[in-house]
Amino acid sequence: MSKLTHIDKQGNPAMVDVSGKVVTLRTAKAEARVKLGAAIMQQLDGNELYTAKGPVFHTAIVAGVQGAKKTAELIPFCHPVGLDDCRIEISTEGEEAVITCTARVTAKTGIEMEAITGASIAAITIYDMCKAMSHRIEIGPVRLLEKTGGKRDYRY
Repeated sequence: MSKLTHIDKQGNPAMVDVSGKVVTLRTAKAEARVKLGAAIMQQLDGNELYTAKGPVFHTAIVAGVQGAKKTAELIPFCHPVGLDDCRIEISTEGEEAVITCTARVTAKTGIEMEAITGASIAAITIYDMCKAMSHRIEIGPVRLLEKTGGKRDYRY
């Protein structure tokens, strides 16, 4: 059997023991894209999109931060970390909303799952708030763009 990080010696699922790791500043940035289509994008008012549910991008920012903070409750073996910072930015490119979530923590374990979760929840919120206008909304790709401060750094 290969060496899996979340399987103990008896073959049972297990959390990774981080007690021996060093506390460092760790940062991760993730991106999610939401293809809204031309009809929805024509509704843009400056940098915001409004529906009957309210301001879409502002609501998605709040939801994304909430999602990042709750990552350990959603992903079974994620260590709970107290975020030092979480920023969600939403821009538009053509018919897409581009969500970037940057998360930062001073801890013994990484922060990339929080960044990915924050971007994903913001994307799902945009879908939810726009679905009355169209169900032809596509979410993806969702990807980690970079992480620093752990065993090894990563850039997409």
